[in-house]
Amino acid sequence: MSDRIADPWGSRTPYGPPAVVERLAASLPGRLKDVLPGDLGRRSPWPVRVDTFLQEGIGEQDVDAWVQAASIMHSNGDAMDIAVKDGRIVGVRGRAGDRVNHGRLDPKDLYGWQANNSPDRLTRPLIRGCGGELVETDWDTAMNLIVAKSKELLDGPGGWGHFGFHTSGQLFLEEYYTLGVIGKAGIGTPHMDGNTRLCTATAAAALKASFGTDGQPGSYTDVDHCDAIALWGHNVAETQTVLWARMLDRRRGPRPPAMLAVDPRETPVAREADVHLAIRSGTNMALMNALIHVLIDKGWYDERYVRAHTLGFGELQRTVAECTPEWAAQICDVPVRLIEQAAELLGSCDRLLSTVLQGFYQSNQATAAACQVNNIHLLRGMLGRPGAGLYQMNGQPTAQNTREAGANGDLPGMRNWDNPEHIRRLAELWNVDPSVIPHWAPPTHAMQVFRYAEQGSIKLLWVSATNPAVSLPDLARIRRILAGDELFLVVQDLFLTETARFADVVLPAATWGEKQGTFTSVDRTVHLADKAVEPPGEARPDLDIFLDYARRMDFRDKDGAPLIKWHDPESAFEAWKACSAGRPCDYTGITYEKLRGESGVQWPCTPGAPRGTERLYTGGRFNTDPGYCETYGHDLLTGAEYSEEQYRAKEPGGRAFLQAAPYQPSPEVPGQEYPLLLTTGRTVYHFHTRTKTGRAPQLNDAAPEPWVELSPGDASAMGVSEGDTVRVESPRGALEARARVCGTRPGVVFVPFHYGYWDRDDSGPGDGTARAANELTITSWDPVSKQPLYKVAAVRVSKVAGADGALSAAPTVGAAAPHDPRVPRTAGGPAAEASEAFERPGDGGPGVQERSGLRRDPGDRERFTPRDRVPRRTEEE
Repeated sequence: MSDRIADPWGSRTPYGPPAVVERLAASLPGRLKDVLPGDLGRRSPWPVRVDTFLQEGIGEQDVDAWVQAASIMHSNGDAMDIAVKDGRIVGVRGRAGDRVNHGRLDPKDLYGWQANNSPDRLTRPLIRGCGGELVETDWDTAMNLIVAKSKELLDGPGGWGHFGFHTSGQLFLEEYYTLGVIGKAGIGTPHMDGNTRLCTATAAAALKASFGTDGQPGSYTDVDHCDAIALWGHNVAETQTVLWARMLDRRRGPRPPAMLAVDPRETPVAREADVHLAIRSGTNMALMNALIHVLIDKGWYDERYVRAHTLGFGELQRTVAECTPEWAAQICDVPVRLIEQAAELLGSCDRLLSTVLQGFYQSNQATAAACQVNNIHLLRGMLGRPGAGLYQMNGQPTAQNTREAGANGDLPGMRNWDNPEHIRRLAELWNVDPSVIPHWAPPTHAMQVFRYAEQGSIKLLWVSATNPAVSLPDLARIRRILAGDELFLVVQDLFLTETARFADVVLPAATWGEKQGTFTSVDRTVHLADKAVEPPGEARPDLDIFLDYARRMDFRDKDGAPLIKWHDPESAFEAWKACSAGRPCDYTGITYEKLRGESGVQWPCTPGAPRGTERLYTGGRFNTDPGYCETYGHDLLTGAEYSEEQYRAKEPGGRAFLQAAPYQPSPEVPGQEYPLLLTTGRTVYHFHTRTKTGRAPQLNDAAPEPWVELSPGDASAMGVSEGDTVRVESPRGALEARARVCGTRPGVVFVPFHYGYWDRDDSGPGDGTARAANELTITSWDPVSKQPLYKVAAVRVSKVAGADGALSAAPTVGAAAPHDPRVPRTAGGPAAEASEAFERPGDGGPGVQERSGLRRDPGDRERFTPRDRVPRRTEEE
């Protein structure tokens, strides 16, 4: 048994790259041969470890049924089976044969399902009564109220312009597609987006800008083959624990890959890395331009690949010509030698794997900086082969589906809103007039949707499966918008969240385990989640709610037939397949039956590639042809769209774009009044705004309240010690929480964003002491991706009260390590014990690490030496 609160990543199962393992295969016993690669890439040498957690008093022999699903509380896509006993979910078990996780589960997977059984689930619709209170009602009353308001707005002046939809990264593909058709062809509004704008919009923007369309080039199996890993603003140890476990297992095995981390905090990733660049927040672009400067200056790039498969090298070379490591070191406030070491690591490896997340996406020049990671892979010719992988990572489990299916600002099937032929074909598929589909201007991003609601032009806002009253920036402003008398607010959720308390109508939704559908992880792996149990009370699946709305609104196609022609998840999936045909995210070879196999399937999956597609761009041809691409591009500094004529003039011819931009300072920088930089982020124990994880005892106990991380130097200057209550203020608001003095760079303040007004006895939003990080953040966004900048707010910190012997409740696992030796290590105890079953004879737990001779303390390892630690590829490999 393993306490997976104390050790979120579980026991190590070291392994080496396939070439090494293949040579050892003949001498290894029994079932180990089963996990060796047959064809490199399809089968991984990563050993199986099946994680299981069941309700106390329940053994595997007591389970009535195991129902297949995958994770809904992070973006890794871990496959699992749901344990059902007497009609209730009683636990989960990882799926050994799945290509993503090989049986492993994240702590949020292991314990988060308990929220399904929470006694405060919404079970009946609520409407705002005459006295201003939310009162229970029946479905007909609630839906008729929404429909009456919808028809009133559609029939009045402005019509479609009065509707806004703000959705999630946690629904299923079938639900997103249905909502997308309702919004774009039924109502005809461009005002559709979701909280994926907060976490994954830059991933999509950077992929489109470099490669022509969305879609991750790499595969999770690239961890098995790489000889270097670069983590760009991505604390994968907390956000995707199973992916980090895979990286750790490679690092503990033969021929470990070198590792580079860019992060201002001393996270587990930073402590593990051979080179850690703790740069000043907001200076990512300066660092990236310097690294590319060195690669070009030293000749550490593949000139033949660049010439044959890319455009823009000359402009990139000119842009970075003066961006020396010395120049960047001054801006980023890191030693020159570390930038030079990082550049040599990138330039000397043969198989580089990069992963990017919020440290880049939510910071200054987000899209430009993320594109520079793409540039490194293009310069080195490191795409489309095992180990040369790239994940422009997602933060949420179904963020990829939101983008594919058109429930956000994109058109379904990764179509180009500015391409008339794409609009015509979509209109033909839906049998509507092309003029109905909004394409006369760029789609409306989430921050603009709320601005329109603030200004009064959006009069009906439908929020599904998300909590913007905690997740959006500058929360005082967001609360004023949601509380506006002219806004009719519909909230569709599991609980009475901070946002639901503002609603005019609250619809009780079913969730994962209570409904059926598919969702797609970061490396394009599609999983099916089957229904395991009935939802509580009168709660309904989101798909059923959307279908009911479409029926009551009587949306019709141009022949008078119902616009929505499907009636359940599988028929919705078949409709989506038709929409995806011929597009980058082609699902036409996938069926529900195929997804009930041992593992998920990667798109594109077609009759010509029935097993799916492991990696994109293997032949060096990209999706940049003008008739196929998803965008005609943007100016990275201003966000101005390029025209089709400008795009065609580049004659891309299937070549990728090397995107260039100079460094510019953040829109908000520290000054005399607000001298520190705030960066927000996550803890391994919580997801989004804790709607589920806050109701799982093991997760809530591990991180029950927010905290403020300060460097030892900053804390000493303020007279702050571990556990003291401090006040953090920005020009927009303030919060109070206990201090954690730990390893973060001087001048940086970290606050987790998960917490809002969580006291369930509160009479309404705004009661109690502010403790949401987004009270402080700025209403500013990247010019291209429109993703808000959560990492660069200027703040000041002051001591409010002494600790009186108390310590911060901040977890010690996953975060920067506390400096006070009195702080106990975070643990879950017996209530958090999960089992780990190994499918290698004789292996198990810490013993396998010790017997291997490969267990290492990261603090004792040798520092990175490029020529020793990153050996060149041999012909045999």
